[in-house]
Amino acid sequence: MRPNDTMRQLISNVRTSLENALMFRFPARLVGAAVALTLAAATPSLAQQLELKLMAPAAPGGGWDQTARSMQQALVAAGVARSVQVTNVPGAGGSVGIAQFVNGAKGDGNQLMVNGFVMVGALAMNKSPVTLEQVTPIARLTEEIQVIVVPANSPIKTAQDLAAAVKADIAKVTFAGGSAGGVDHVMAALFAGAVGADAKKINYIPFSGGGESLAAILGGKVTAGISGMSEYEGQIKSGKLRAIGVTSEKRIAGSDIPTFKEQGIDLVIANWRSVVAPPGITAEQRKTLGDAVEKMVKSDAWKDILKQKGWEDAYLGGDAFADFLKKETVRVTDVLRSVGLVKS
Repeated sequence: MRPNDTMRQLISNVRTSLENALMFRFPARLVGAAVALTLAAATPSLAQQLELKLMAPAAPGGGWDQTARSMQQALVAAGVARSVQVTNVPGAGGSVGIAQFVNGAKGDGNQLMVNGFVMVGALAMNKSPVTLEQVTPIARLTEEIQVIVVPANSPIKTAQDLAAAVKADIAKVTFAGGSAGGVDHVMAALFAGAVGADAKKINYIPFSGGGESLAAILGGKVTAGISGMSEYEGQIKSGKLRAIGVTSEKRIAGSDIPTFKEQGIDLVIANWRSVVAPPGITAEQRKTLGDAVEKMVKSDAWKDILKQKGWEDAYLGGDAFADFLKKETVRVTDVLRSVGLVKS
């Protein structure tokens, strides 16, 4: 039985039970009024709950996957959604996922996809025929500070040590991170440029999932790893990884990891993540999804998740987010072009 059929059957059963219980004690006209009032009170709370499908266009373990599963948890906990089904569609920095989303979910007001900075660059680099102009912007959700880490036994102790290695022979320094063209890749290029090396020559190894890149770093297969703080925080605290710098203007509260700026390297960048809907949905469907996400970000469940993950609340909804997305696409593409990652 479909959800709508189930709800209709439930309401019918409630109506019958109420009528039978009240008929023995009250006139028929009062019974009808009582039933109508009871159903009016009960129906909205049932009808307002959504049943959503949420795509993370990356492998399990990475930032998009974490964001999708955090949304799943918060939407249900806040009573916004009855259920949220998360699916992973990895490949090419989200290019595979967005193509499937745009073509397969068109007009479906019950589907959403997580995306962000990474996808902007990947689409530009891959010269994807599918673009972010085709999706329906819903909201920017979070920002996260980036970090560079090395294995605990690495001879590299500081950002200046890494800078010296890059300047000595950039080809010998390997960086592990997320998909090509994403914030990790951009950050590697910006780091090289900031220390006076040729950013176009960086040796960057992309991974589609956080688990794979972490294994490469811990196994000593690469010189350093780049990601958001949340992905490496556990290994940093346990002493398996050494954090040599974060990309914030000032140190993160409660953390002793130095910023790159205080180590003499002008590198400040934040990774943002957002959620979009398919093309072809109605204005009413867009409002319903936008209202649902706004209610989620205001919930205690979401606020608790932000604290646990170390994510910054960067909520921006509706037309304001749509405008931001257009401008950010231009900005990121220009940066990638300047370091040779996107050809003119």
